[in-house]
Amino acid sequence: MLIFAVRLILEENGQLLFLRQTKRNGGRYTLIGGNVEEHEFAREALAREAKEEASIHVDPDDLTLVHTLHRHKLKKGETLLVLYFKASRFSGEPESMEVKKFKDVAWFSPNELPEEVSEPTRHVLKCINNTEIYSEFPARSKVVAYWEEFGRNWGSFYAL
Repeated sequence: MLIFAVRLILEENGQLLFLRQTKRNGGRYTLIGGNVEEHEFAREALAREAKEEASIHVDPDDLTLVHTLHRHKLKKGETLLVLYFKASRFSGEPESMEVKKFKDVAWFSPNELPEEVSEPTRHVLKCINNTEIYSEFPARSKVVAYWEEFGRNWGSFYAL
């Protein structure tokens, strides 16, 4: 299944904005964002998500594409195409609006991220810092190895 998603890179005074997931949802720090709905364009979806998740307003015209991630969530059998946009400006005071999903917001220096920031997010932030417009996660070799192993296991199951 292919999922089309968007994420917001919001920087202010050298700090990046993160939402802190509730423990039930993993307890990690994540960027504002979500899936693009069928009737939306990517920047419109991200403006909607910013309002819904963090009570901030970003104008779709103020969003600039800074990275595209092609990601495989192997254990979930999902493939994501995620567009990362940077906002040139925003209004409102960020706060968690979806309290069942996010317990609060926090600002962190990109050079001093907490351990609870996921590896894919770290990967993307590093790519953006290196001005790489596209990347894949995890590495292709890991994806190929996973599916080869899956095929071997499926073949032995099928032989029964």
